[in-house]
Amino acid sequence: MRGMWFRGKDRVSAVGEETWLVVGLGNPGPKYEATRHNAGFLVLDLLAGRTGGRFKTHKSRCDVVEGRLAGVRAVLAKPRSYMNESGGPVKALRDFYKIPDERLLVVHDELDIDFGAVRLKQGGGDNGHNGLRSITRSLGSKDYLRLRFGVGRPPGRMDAAAFVLKEFAVAERRELPYFLDRAADAAEAVLTSGIAAAQNTFHAP
Repeated sequence: MRGMWFRGKDRVSAVGEETWLVVGLGNPGPKYEATRHNAGFLVLDLLAGRTGGRFKTHKSRCDVVEGRLAGVRAVLAKPRSYMNESGGPVKALRDFYKIPDERLLVVHDELDIDFGAVRLKQGGGDNGHNGLRSITRSLGSKDYLRLRFGVGRPPGRMDAAAFVLKEFAVAERRELPYFLDRAADAAEAVLTSGIAAAQNTFHAP
């Protein structure tokens, strides 16, 4: 049975229908658009395209798309703050839509995973990721879901912070569209089938 729709001043909500919040992490501005640290933004751009919507400015300091993702009601968001200040906008958006942590999926880059690999989990530490650290601190909880997009380890003695702020290598860019599309598929699977089923599908070798 479809939920009934009510339009308020700032949002549209469905009564009796669960809504998900999917947040992609990155840094705003053209300087960072193609960097490894913006993998979350890149995945969210794909997901927004799948809904047929466009990002619009929201008072939470996020750019937001409201729509249906694989048939599921979802709010897609990209914080307009820098990575290490992501928590405030994410909390404001979560509170605005009254979405519980178990229906909050955060998409982010991950150094400790091979380039292009996707790993899903609920809860846990931040593994040194400044965006996750900020979100956990602002929410007061680690229980939200994470979609980790592998960017690999920096070569040689390169500093990790410098590595994630560089653009993907030429060889990586050839494969990047495929891996981003697969990550977007994984996000949809979490919404439609739950994290355990999505892990079984996307963690397979």
